[in-house]
Amino acid sequence: APWHLMMSLTPARGCLLDLPWEDILVPHILCHLPLQQLLSLQRVSKSFQSLIQLYLANMRCFDSSQIGPAIPRAAFVNLLKDNEVLQQLALQNCSDWLTDRELLPVIRQNYHLHQIQLKGCAQLSRDALVAISLSCPNLRRLSLAHCEWVDSLSLRSLADHCKTLEAVDLTACRQLKDEAICYLVQKCSRLKSLSLAVNANVGDVAVEEIARCCPELEHLDLTGCLRVKNDSIRVLAEYCSKLRSLKVKHCHNVAESSLSILRNRGVELDVEPPLQRALVLLQDVVGFAPFINLQI
Repeated sequence: APWHLMMSLTPARGCLLDLPWEDILVPHILCHLPLQQLLSLQRVSKSFQSLIQLYLANMRCFDSSQIGPAIPRAAFVNLLKDNEVLQQLALQNCSDWLTDRELLPVIRQNYHLHQIQLKGCAQLSRDALVAISLSCPNLRRLSLAHCEWVDSLSLRSLADHCKTLEAVDLTACRQLKDEAICYLVQKCSRLKSLSLAVNANVGDVAVEEIARCCPELEHLDLTGCLRVKNDSIRVLAEYCSKLRSLKVKHCHNVAESSLSILRNRGVELDVEPPLQRALVLLQDVVGFAPFINLQI
């Protein structure tokens, strides 16, 4: 409905654009339109172009996926060049062209950012994470999944400057080892969600430090962390009373003997209970045991 309203009320009719731009049009009308349609509105007239530029300069959230399958480099730079009030930044479908050159100016001029999504942005460097840590002291959520350029030095910078972090996704950041993760959780004890999935360098030392330093932890993803074993899962169960979900699929050294503690507490796990338990339950209900050779 807002779209049809705007297209029918042209500047010549003296209605829509006579309304206060910053008090009415930007916060109460334009905010209901998809970003892609707003960009199309710029072609209506010079007045509309100025209005949309004002909107872009005051935009609090930017999600590149709203524009289409892929956002051109020049369009990204132009859209955010005047914005200094961003709070949420999600960059998807940008991995082919997004580098430090395009990202760093946006980061450095947006002090209020509290949520950043850079999943799969493979052409960035450690300088991007250092810039985030220095420019975004209020950062609460950060996704760096599949960003293999993240190293221990840049992660230490993040930990030193962004101590209000609540959610960090480090999936497939394969340069990181136990020492870097330990430093992060020692500095960022408010973490509620952490993913270390697909990292064969992460082991018990990191998991035990997470348990001891992050009492508010609710979600932990250790999928494919082959060095994680039973002992650290027991420590996790002991210290993290608020844990709601744990992913340990493909952690071959984690067994039911440690998971059962969490399972009995109602923690959501991504691995099913062992077959033995299901068969015992079946025997209790039906009254006989299937002829399956179980080695318990």
